[in-house]
Amino acid sequence: MCNTKRVPLLEVCVDSVESAVAAEIGGADRVELCDNLVEGGTTPSAGAIEVARDSLSIKLHVIIRPRGGDFLYSDTEFKVMKSDILAAKGLGADGVVIGILNADGSVDRERTRELVEIARPMSVTFHRAFDMTRDPFEAMETLVDIGIDRILTSGQKSVAEKGVELIRELVGRASERITIMACGEIREGNVSEVIRRTGVREIHATGFVSTESGMEFRNERVYMGGADLDAEYSLKVTSPEKIAALRRAAEQ
Repeated sequence: MCNTKRVPLLEVCVDSVESAVAAEIGGADRVELCDNLVEGGTTPSAGAIEVARDSLSIKLHVIIRPRGGDFLYSDTEFKVMKSDILAAKGLGADGVVIGILNADGSVDRERTRELVEIARPMSVTFHRAFDMTRDPFEAMETLVDIGIDRILTSGQKSVAEKGVELIRELVGRASERITIMACGEIREGNVSEVIRRTGVREIHATGFVSTESGMEFRNERVYMGGADLDAEYSLKVTSPEKIAALRRAAEQ
C-alpha cells in the first residue's frame, strides 16, 4: 500500500510585489497581498494588485480591509469594500479576503453575503475577524451557510500553538463544508506540530527578514513613520529561503 500523505497548501502573507515574488520562489502555493501589516493588513493599491498578478504564476488573494482596528464598518467603509472587491476582480485576483462583524461580536451575515456575491467567481476567505467573534462555532455555521470558502484562524488565541485545540475542533466540525486555514506565528520550527495537532490542510504564514535601506544620505533630524531612525531605514521583505524551509518542514 502506498503512502499518500497530503501536503498542506502554503499561503504566504506579503505586503509588496517583491515579497510576493520571493514567496513564489520559495515554494508558496498562494500569496495574500496586503498593505500596512503593522495594523494587521489593509487593502493594497490597485497598482500593487496589477503588478503582482502580472509577476506571479501562483494564486493571488487580496485582503479587503479599509482600515486597521475593529471589524465594525460604517456604510461608507462598506461601500469602499465593495468597490475594492470589484477592482481586485477586474485586475485578475484569484480571491479576496474579507471580514465584517456586528457590534455584538457575531458575523454580519447580510453584508458578508453581499460581499461574497460581488466577489464571485473569485474564492473568498474570511480572515481573522473570525478570531474576534463571540462564538466561533456559531460564526463558522454562519459562514458555511453564506458559502465562504475558508476561514483563517489562530484558534482565537494570539498564536496558533496556543489555539490548536479550537482549530482541531473547527476542522472536525467543518468536515468538507468549509476549509480551516491555520495562522499565527507559524514557523519552520512549529509548523509540523501545528499540522499534526489540528489536521489542517492549509497553512498561512510569513517569512520576513529585515534588510538595510539603500539610502546613503540620511537626515537624522526627522523620520516619517518608523519608531526610530533605525526602523526608518530598514525594510521587512519575504525571504525565499525561509519560505522554502517552512515548506520542507510542513511536508515532514
